[in-house]
Amino acid sequence: MGENFNMVAKTLFGFEDLLEKELQQLGAQYIKKGVRNVSFSGDKGFMYKANLALRTAVKILKPIHAFNVKNEQDLYNKIYAMDWSKYLKPTGTLAVDATIHSELFTHSLYIAQKTKDAIVDKFRDTDGQRPNVDLKFPDLKINVHIDRNRCTISLDSSGDSLHKRGYKTATNIAPINEVLAAGLIMLSGWDGQIDFMDPMCGSGTMLIEAAMIACNIPPNLMRKEFAFERWEDWDVDLFEKIEESLLGKTRDFHHKIIGYDKAPSAVAKAKENVKNAQLEDFIEVKHEDFFKTQKGGDEKLQMVFNPPYGERLNIDMEEFYKNIGDTLKQNYPGTDAWFITSNLDALKFVGLRPSRKIQLFNAKLESRLVKYVMYEGSKKGKYMNN
Repeated sequence: MGENFNMVAKTLFGFEDLLEKELQQLGAQYIKKGVRNVSFSGDKGFMYKANLALRTAVKILKPIHAFNVKNEQDLYNKIYAMDWSKYLKPTGTLAVDATIHSELFTHSLYIAQKTKDAIVDKFRDTDGQRPNVDLKFPDLKINVHIDRNRCTISLDSSGDSLHKRGYKTATNIAPINEVLAAGLIMLSGWDGQIDFMDPMCGSGTMLIEAAMIACNIPPNLMRKEFAFERWEDWDVDLFEKIEESLLGKTRDFHHKIIGYDKAPSAVAKAKENVKNAQLEDFIEVKHEDFFKTQKGGDEKLQMVFNPPYGERLNIDMEEFYKNIGDTLKQNYPGTDAWFITSNLDALKFVGLRPSRKIQLFNAKLESRLVKYVMYEGSKKGKYMNN
């Protein structure tokens, strides 16, 4: 196949270990973990594969040049000096985004603008015509990363963030990001060997991600487009071959994935999204109030959910979290329950001691993923069994 090059997969804070492991399993080389990112090496086919198959990546960048910068003019000159004709036609379109951790530069939009100016000026000077900016569907999406005085220019191979899997047409009031959902389920250690439940399933994201993990279905098969499909070296035959080989690795799933929500509108949306994802065979969504339910059967159950957190939904926190604890304790023996919350004070109302706490962020909100283990032989259970 083609030759190997370096890439960077970006992720959410707290998912670096998961992403590193995913890259190892996919067959990446020279893997190196950073903060919110993991760098690795692979060929063009591997770049396609990473975009299709990684559950915890939000972007796959391909660095093409790095240099030191002193000021804005220096940045402009060095970007102007690059040979952009390898990546873009003068009649093409481009978009630039910038991330900056530097005291020299403070304004990422200005840096993105300066980069774009240098590229279009170069084309105008050499070809007499210039590419246009297209923020929605550019032929080339460019990422500028400045860390102190070091600037890295990368091509964004993903385009839209990889959390946009393509199965969601309907979302509810507080939808969870698909990458976040997949990461939570992976952190919980769920591998499709027992039943899974999301008792507050909203638009069904957690259920769908769980089913894709259980069946080893690549998460981004349904996406409409990746940015690399507009690149000069786009190889559709290679892409289809990669897709086919990933589909050949899916597996059967012999347990249940169940979602409850007490809002009929959420249940309808979840069902629609499950249908879009073509996972109706594996997922059952029911209109239920979790606090009035109990576990069916003696099978071990894994629960992962994202309870409402008062930011967007009006609830009495103290009572709500107490109800979570009581319902788990009384009605769900033999269950490992995990949930994420950004309301760190509310955790004390659950009335149970978490066996694990993992620091994460839900969008900009600092959060905790907590685990509660409900043992099979609860006190009530012991007396009833005698």
